[in-house]
Amino acid sequence: MNVVDSSGWIEYVVDGPNAVRFEPPLLEKHKLVVPTLSIFEVYRYVLRERGRPHALEVAAVMRQGIVVDLDAELAVEAAEQSALHRLPMADAIIYTIARIHEATLWTQDADFQGLEGVQYLPKHGAF
Repeated sequence: MNVVDSSGWIEYVVDGPNAVRFEPPLLEKHKLVVPTLSIFEVYRYVLRERGRPHALEVAAVMRQGIVVDLDAELAVEAAEQSALHRLPMADAIIYTIARIHEATLWTQDADFQGLEGVQYLPKHGAF
């Protein structure tokens, strides 16, 4: 199973330098877990940068994976992970969903670097 965080989805959508590295987990829809929070973050970004029609297309693609909603149990576990790893709220929720689904978390967000089960891909040009 795979979870691609919002930074990975956005990198893929804008065809950034790491897009090709995010493509394999994104194309395996039957193994792709998609937090609703990622749908929110990616939709908001694409809406702002490329407009509503493109944002709707991206959201439809994201919904082809296994969509996971935030519920009370997940919120409590995410708060635990946030405290343990000093993760911001959104990152803790996405990380917790990956852990619960025994999925690899694909990201270029440095907040996840070094965490178990994370495939961290540094942004090109990042120091």
